[in-house]
Amino acid sequence: MSPLIGLDHVQLAMPPGGEDEARAFYVGVLGLVEQPKPPLLAARGGCWFGDGPVKLHLGVEQDFRPARKAHPALVVDDLRAFVAERGLDVRWSDEIPGTVRCHLDDPFGNRIELVEDAPARADTAADARRLTPARTAGRREDAHARTDTAGLGEVGDD
Repeated sequence: MSPLIGLDHVQLAMPPGGEDEARAFYVGVLGLVEQPKPPLLAARGGCWFGDGPVKLHLGVEQDFRPARKAHPALVVDDLRAFVAERGLDVRWSDEIPGTVRCHLDDPFGNRIELVEDAPARADTAADARRLTPARTAGRREDAHARTDTAGLGEVGDD
């Protein structure tokens, strides 16, 4: 078994000054909650969003280019209703048999995939997220609650 036990967050890039547009989309449209960034990271701009196990970070990139291929895939309960209620402009895909999914772009052109939370997928996702007490002993609830500052200020940080 791999020592990797989960995925903490996914980071996407955004152009300088795009925080309000990011909030409008990730909070207003997708329904995530903005999370506070530690002061040293907040000074760089960008935003962190999350809800439960979903954590998306948007970091400012001076020479920004949208991610057209690489993308997060967000699992959504009742995907068709989610898309209809929000009037989203999506590209539906039937390339994976038995999977209901679509793609859309955030305000900066980054690709986002939305995937239906089907019963079989839910069981698999729940199993994948479940951590046993032995594997989590001594770990904090949120990796961002760490107090160490090693590596802060290096290129590629959130």
